[in-house]
Amino acid sequence: MQFGIQQAIPFPGKLALKEEASTFVAKAAEEDVDEARLILVQNVKISWWQIYYLDQAIEIVERNQNLFRQFIEIAETKYEIGEGLQQDVLLAQVELSKLLDKQIELTGIRQKLTARLNKFLNIQANEAVDLPTQVNTVLSALVPEPELYEKALNSRPLLNRQQFIIESAKSRLELARKEYFPDFKVGAFYGFRSGENPPSVGGDRADFLSLKFSMNLPVFTGRKQDKAVAQRSGELQERRYSLQDTVNEVKYQISQAVAGYQQAKEQSELFKEGIIPQARQTVDSMLSGYQVNKVDFLNLVRSQITLLNYESLYWKSLTAANQALARLVAAVGEEAVHE
Repeated sequence: MQFGIQQAIPFPGKLALKEEASTFVAKAAEEDVDEARLILVQNVKISWWQIYYLDQAIEIVERNQNLFRQFIEIAETKYEIGEGLQQDVLLAQVELSKLLDKQIELTGIRQKLTARLNKFLNIQANEAVDLPTQVNTVLSALVPEPELYEKALNSRPLLNRQQFIIESAKSRLELARKEYFPDFKVGAFYGFRSGENPPSVGGDRADFLSLKFSMNLPVFTGRKQDKAVAQRSGELQERRYSLQDTVNEVKYQISQAVAGYQQAKEQSELFKEGIIPQARQTVDSMLSGYQVNKVDFLNLVRSQITLLNYESLYWKSLTAANQALARLVAAVGEEAVHE
């Protein structure tokens, strides 16, 4: 009866390379978590701004409903004293009904988006979301695109993950090259022997201790080691191409977000500083003219509807700018994207 222990000893450097490859894979997994967190924050911001836009749009619709109720009163008064037309009253009532329908539509969309935001926040889908009525509407200038590219190369978890995967592939390639060298085995065994020695020797058979040392010789390297090295080399090259594709995709995301932000920023400033004040002056002028029978009621209604649309477009462009900013922050991997 014999028992013993035996230990395999890889060629020096193999265990370190295995540990190194596993460490890089673990670091890549950590970057996956950071990337998922980044995308989650982006989605929360985009949903938040969609809901904020709907709140502003609903408020504009409600305000215009009150205005059209006043238009109806004015038109009815003018009709009663013989200075107006019944069709003016009917026209205002139709527009008021359209606004009521628009409010129902916007409210329904808000409920859907609220459920989506709550999903991202991991709370009940039907839980109410109350947003502030006032937000910072100042849209600051952005850092130049080349600087944003550099920031992304250092900060974007997706790119860091790809780099760790490349380092892991390098370690695996070196490990494959180490397979040309033999591994060793050492062991110690103790044997119990029963029975007696031959009469010429006499006595019980002695127990014995044996030591063992062995190694595997990579004889047929062309069948195994050469192909393993070629495979790992191909994997490393593939990872490098994948990183370059990812870098190009990140730069594309940054450029798209910057373009979207700049366009929405210019549009919001144009609406806020130029178009909306002019449209309000037009409505006030036409309302005064209609009250003294110098302006057609249809033109008054059209001017008010135009103002409503411009106000909605302002909040829509402001929302688009902030959503583009959320995408830009996610693409770069950090908040410092303003000058």
